[in-house]
Amino acid sequence: MAKGADFFCLFVLFLSSVSAIIDDPQTKQVYVVYMGSLPSQLEYTPMSHHMSILQEVTGESSVEGRLVRSYKRSFNGFAARLTESERERVAEMEGVVSVFPNMNYKLQTTASWDFLGLKEGKNTKRNLAIESDIIIGVIDTGIWPESDSFSDKGFGPPPKKWKGVCSGGKNFTCNNKLIGARDYTSEGARDLQGHGTHTASTAAGNTVENTSFYGIGNGTARGGVPASRIAAYKVCSETVCTSASLLSAFDDAIADGVDLISISLSGGYPQMYQKDAMAIGAFHANVKGILTVNAAGNSGPFPASTESVAPWMLSVAASTTNRGFFTKVVLGNGKTLVGRSVNAFDLKEKKYPLVYGDNFNESLVQGKILVSVFPTSSEVAVGSILRDDYLNYAFISSKPFSLLPPDDFNSLVSYINSTRSPQGSFLKTEAFFNQTAPTVASFSSRGPNTIAVDILKPDVSAPGVEILAAYSPLSSPSDDRSDKRHVKYSVLSGTSMACPHAAGVAAYIKTFHPEWSPSVIQSAIMTTAWPMNASGPGAVSTEFDYGAGHVDPIAALNPGLVYELGKSDLIAFLCGLNYSATTLKLIAGEAVTCSGKNLPRNLNYPSMSAKTNSSFTVTFKRTVTNLGTPNSTYKSKIVLNRGAKLNVKVSPDVLSFKRVNEKQSFTVTVSANNLDWKLPSSANLFWSDGTHNVRSPIVVHTGYYS
Repeated sequence: MAKGADFFCLFVLFLSSVSAIIDDPQTKQVYVVYMGSLPSQLEYTPMSHHMSILQEVTGESSVEGRLVRSYKRSFNGFAARLTESERERVAEMEGVVSVFPNMNYKLQTTASWDFLGLKEGKNTKRNLAIESDIIIGVIDTGIWPESDSFSDKGFGPPPKKWKGVCSGGKNFTCNNKLIGARDYTSEGARDLQGHGTHTASTAAGNTVENTSFYGIGNGTARGGVPASRIAAYKVCSETVCTSASLLSAFDDAIADGVDLISISLSGGYPQMYQKDAMAIGAFHANVKGILTVNAAGNSGPFPASTESVAPWMLSVAASTTNRGFFTKVVLGNGKTLVGRSVNAFDLKEKKYPLVYGDNFNESLVQGKILVSVFPTSSEVAVGSILRDDYLNYAFISSKPFSLLPPDDFNSLVSYINSTRSPQGSFLKTEAFFNQTAPTVASFSSRGPNTIAVDILKPDVSAPGVEILAAYSPLSSPSDDRSDKRHVKYSVLSGTSMACPHAAGVAAYIKTFHPEWSPSVIQSAIMTTAWPMNASGPGAVSTEFDYGAGHVDPIAALNPGLVYELGKSDLIAFLCGLNYSATTLKLIAGEAVTCSGKNLPRNLNYPSMSAKTNSSFTVTFKRTVTNLGTPNSTYKSKIVLNRGAKLNVKVSPDVLSFKRVNEKQSFTVTVSANNLDWKLPSSANLFWSDGTHNVRSPIVVHTGYYS
């Protein structure tokens, strides 16, 4: 997987064998023991309790070698080395919500913020006094503290609410921009891969002029909220990125006082919430008033591939911008073909022989350009040209390289086959701007949600293709270890890049509305998103790939109406998923009564979704809060998408508000006969007062897609 694209992978992390059968009953592996919220008793000491549990199940008096991590600041639990029989005993103990394997997680800009409408300098409305008080916690591969993107020139001291530390390891220094760092890998918080530096600078990096990748994409790099502060939490090394470390980072970040968490990681496949470290950490952040923004995953374009499925997180798909990187291939006959790559090599227009074939001898391609249908490389070839069947984005290679669309590739093959001595060359990559509407990237993970089938995921899309941002000089910009180049700024693609864009949008909103809760910010982002159109055939080009649409930070400042959610709503949602009252008491830290009438689709979410049969009638219950103007009246309108044959009724169809913060409830009833089981059917509900257009997607589906 190429470093220029998360889909090709920034580095390879193999999932641990979380479901493997352990032949030796005495074999120990690390398990995470989740125990819910911290008890309120003053005399309770989490670590002592964790040690006593281990002593009880192991029969050992000294268990320091068993305990891996203890979660004791923001929620309760620990990670420990256990045998299978010990795991089973712990899972049955009173006060334990779940026990699950310590799995590995995977890592999933000059022009992108302009594209989103946040222009440079005074061209964008900003509230700098509050922006400087916003702290974004970035859970990732660490950070490169010396980058210009994290200089503290012009910054005052950290906000008084900050309770964190700078514990980055040897020769690591924080400042008034990068105000905190923690390491959970034993490597130190310095970023050795570039991923965490890239995501942090995308969300909140300083304004840095004249940045580029060897002159490509030259411009001013900046984050969405350049005046805000950053706290870096390193959970991923070059080889591991575990659940235990992830939960430790959440535990600390919540207690440290961050306002927002950006996390561009995914676990490989969806998990039930009580066994999903991401969902657990984000839940406890949410109830403390902290929104978690998470990458949807890079397992697209396959249906039901998104791993970010909890409604208390903002799940972000990756989409294109109005800029692309293109590399021209010039043939010996003068014809020019245009492909995709980030090629910093200048061949001075010198032509080289072209060799076509998928099975080749290294001696036959030495000093030549290799042409192949399938991904391949050669240490002795000058460069390579490949056919691009579905990627359609550029990434960095260690040698001259271009991905040609199928028609141009076939034209190249025809030229090679019809010419006695075919030759060609590469030109250096150029950046071109266009007015094409954004589309979701092929690698971006898709819905439907397999854990809560009536919650639409992902939530929104954001720029995640060919993003230029700060990078670690210790890491090669490509995936080739022979690539000895070192850069301060590099180009990456992935939902990892989309996530910090959405986090930057959320932080931008919070600078104008610091009192808004996580659900209000999430609602504002979703209901003001740009509508997106299908980028191709099938279920992968519907709301299952872009959710409510593409983020629009300016519109999100003034959403009009919002869908609010509190802790009690989330607990009721979990009741509807058949979590027991005993389990929910541990999670919530208080007594819980499930009424038995909590349908998950009635969670007060900004989108509406239901898994149904082909003929059905379903009803959604929602409540909106007026954040617009007093004495306002909103009228509803239904717009069907893609020829959907749905009957949709809104009751009442007019909502009148006398004051700000007033709430009004309504129902949406959707019915159909002989629904197409191969595709979801959808509509948009608009609430409009003449100024605001509050849009919610409505999606009904059978769940059977391929």
